[in-house]
Amino acid sequence: MFFGSYDYSIDEKGRLVVPSKIRGSLGTNVYILKGYDGCVSLYTEETFLKLTESLKSLPFESKESRLHARLVLGSVVMITIDKQGRLQFPQATLTKYNLKKEVTIVGVLDHLEIWDREEYQKYLNDNEGDFESNAEELLKHEK
Repeated sequence: MFFGSYDYSIDEKGRLVVPSKIRGSLGTNVYILKGYDGCVSLYTEETFLKLTESLKSLPFESKESRLHARLVLGSVVMITIDKQGRLQFPQATLTKYNLKKEVTIVGVLDHLEIWDREEYQKYLNDNEGDFESNAEELLKHEK
Protein backbone atom coordinates (compact mmCIF):
# COMPACT_ATOMS: atom_id res chain seq x y z
CA MET A 1 0.00 0.00 0.00
CA PHE A 2 1.33 3.42 -0.97
CA PHE A 3 0.76 6.69 0.87
CA GLY A 4 2.52 9.98 1.52
CA SER A 5 3.96 12.51 -0.89
CA TYR A 6 7.54 13.08 -1.97
CA ASP A 7 9.11 16.00 -3.82
CA TYR A 8 11.76 14.91 -6.30
CA SER A 9 13.43 16.13 -9.48
CA ILE A 10 13.67 14.65 -12.95
CA ASP A 11 17.22 15.00 -14.21
CA GLU A 12 18.27 16.31 -17.64
CA LYS A 13 18.22 12.75 -19.03
CA GLY A 14 14.58 12.20 -17.98
CA ARG A 15 15.38 10.02 -14.97
CA LEU A 16 13.50 10.10 -11.68
CA VAL A 17 14.85 8.54 -8.50
CA VAL A 18 12.21 6.42 -6.79
CA PRO A 19 11.98 7.24 -3.06
CA SER A 20 13.89 4.60 -1.11
CA LYS A 21 10.93 4.11 1.27
CA ILE A 22 8.82 2.69 -1.57
CA ARG A 23 11.43 1.33 -3.98
CA GLY A 24 11.38 -2.18 -2.52
CA SER A 25 7.61 -2.45 -3.00
CA LEU A 26 7.73 -1.77 -6.73
CA GLY A 27 9.65 -4.71 -8.15
CA THR A 28 11.78 -4.32 -11.27
CA ASN A 29 9.21 -3.41 -13.93
CA VAL A 30 6.56 -0.75 -13.47
CA TYR A 31 3.82 0.53 -15.73
CA ILE A 32 3.16 4.20 -16.24
CA LEU A 33 -0.05 5.37 -17.83
CA LYS A 34 -2.50 8.18 -18.13
CA GLY A 35 -3.77 9.10 -14.69
CA TYR A 36 -6.69 11.24 -13.63
CA ASP A 37 -6.70 15.01 -13.15
CA GLY A 38 -3.46 15.56 -15.07
CA CYS A 39 -1.04 13.14 -13.41
CA VAL A 40 0.77 10.02 -14.56
CA SER A 41 -0.12 6.82 -12.69
CA LEU A 42 2.53 4.25 -11.85
CA TYR A 43 1.53 0.64 -11.17
CA THR A 44 3.49 -2.39 -10.07
CA GLU A 45 3.20 -5.46 -12.26
CA GLU A 46 0.72 -7.02 -9.84
CA THR A 47 -1.58 -4.00 -9.60
CA PHE A 48 -1.33 -3.37 -13.34
CA LEU A 49 -2.61 -6.89 -13.99
CA LYS A 50 -5.55 -6.19 -11.65
CA LEU A 51 -6.26 -2.99 -13.57
CA THR A 52 -6.30 -4.85 -16.87
CA GLU A 53 -8.66 -7.45 -15.39
CA SER A 54 -11.06 -4.68 -14.36
CA LEU A 55 -10.88 -3.25 -17.88
CA LYS A 56 -11.70 -6.69 -19.31
CA SER A 57 -14.87 -6.75 -17.23
CA LEU A 58 -16.20 -3.60 -18.91
CA PRO A 59 -18.77 -4.23 -21.66
CA PHE A 60 -16.89 -3.67 -24.93
CA GLU A 61 -20.21 -2.93 -26.61
CA SER A 62 -20.33 0.31 -24.63
CA LYS A 63 -18.81 3.31 -26.39
CA GLU A 64 -17.61 4.73 -23.05
CA SER A 65 -15.95 1.42 -22.10
CA ARG A 66 -14.09 1.22 -25.40
CA LEU A 67 -12.96 4.81 -25.12
CA HIS A 68 -11.74 4.35 -21.56
CA ALA A 69 -9.86 1.12 -22.38
CA ARG A 70 -8.25 2.65 -25.47
CA LEU A 71 -7.13 5.81 -23.70
CA VAL A 72 -5.77 3.96 -20.69
CA LEU A 73 -4.11 1.03 -22.46
CA GLY A 74 -2.86 3.15 -25.35
CA SER A 75 -0.94 5.30 -22.87
CA VAL A 76 0.91 2.43 -21.11
CA VAL A 77 4.71 2.37 -21.04
CA MET A 78 6.61 -0.34 -19.18
CA ILE A 79 9.74 0.94 -17.46
CA THR A 80 12.47 -1.04 -15.74
CA ILE A 81 13.86 0.50 -12.57
CA ASP A 82 17.65 0.67 -12.92
CA LYS A 83 20.20 -0.43 -10.29
CA GLN A 84 20.32 3.13 -8.90
CA GLY A 85 16.55 3.09 -8.31
CA ARG A 86 15.69 5.41 -11.19
CA LEU A 87 12.89 5.45 -13.73
CA GLN A 88 13.89 6.52 -17.24
CA PHE A 89 10.90 8.33 -18.73
CA PRO A 90 10.53 8.47 -22.49
CA GLN A 91 10.74 12.09 -23.66
CA ALA A 92 7.30 11.74 -25.27
CA THR A 93 5.79 10.87 -21.88
CA LEU A 94 7.42 13.86 -20.18
CA THR A 95 6.12 16.14 -22.90
CA LYS A 96 2.62 14.65 -23.12
CA TYR A 97 1.99 14.94 -19.38
CA ASN A 98 3.85 18.23 -18.91
CA LEU A 99 6.29 16.73 -16.42
CA LYS A 100 9.06 19.22 -15.90
CA LYS A 101 12.05 19.08 -13.58
CA GLU A 102 10.21 19.34 -10.24
CA VAL A 103 7.62 16.63 -9.51
CA THR A 104 5.60 15.34 -6.59
CA ILE A 105 5.09 11.60 -6.15
CA VAL A 106 1.87 10.75 -4.30
CA GLY A 107 0.98 7.35 -2.85
CA VAL A 108 -2.64 6.43 -3.59
CA LEU A 109 -3.23 2.99 -2.04
CA ASP A 110 -2.47 0.56 -4.89
CA HIS A 111 -0.48 2.91 -7.13
CA LEU A 112 1.61 6.06 -7.26
CA GLU A 113 0.82 9.30 -9.02
CA ILE A 114 3.51 11.50 -10.50
CA TRP A 115 2.55 15.15 -10.83
CA ASP A 116 4.30 18.21 -12.11
CA ARG A 117 4.88 19.94 -8.76
CA GLU A 118 3.22 23.23 -9.76
CA GLU A 119 0.18 21.40 -11.15
CA TYR A 120 -0.16 19.32 -7.99
CA GLN A 121 0.01 22.41 -5.81
CA LYS A 122 -2.66 24.05 -7.98
CA TYR A 123 -4.80 20.90 -7.71
CA LEU A 124 -4.49 20.98 -3.91
CA ASN A 125 -5.27 24.68 -3.73
CA ASP A 126 -8.36 24.22 -5.92
CA ASN A 127 -9.69 21.18 -4.05
CA GLU A 128 -8.62 21.08 -0.41
CA GLY A 129 -11.51 23.32 0.60
CA ASP A 130 -13.91 20.50 -0.33
CA PHE A 131 -12.17 17.90 1.84
CA GLU A 132 -14.64 17.84 4.73
CA SER A 133 -17.82 17.98 2.66
CA ASN A 134 -16.49 15.26 0.33
CA ALA A 135 -15.54 13.09 3.31
CA GLU A 136 -18.97 13.55 4.84
CA GLU A 137 -20.71 12.58 1.61
CA LEU A 138 -18.44 9.63 0.83
CA LEU A 139 -18.38 8.20 4.34
CA LYS A 140 -21.97 8.71 5.45
CA HIS A 141 -22.92 5.22 4.28
CA GLU A 142 -19.94 3.53 5.97
CA LYS A 143 -21.46 3.45 9.45
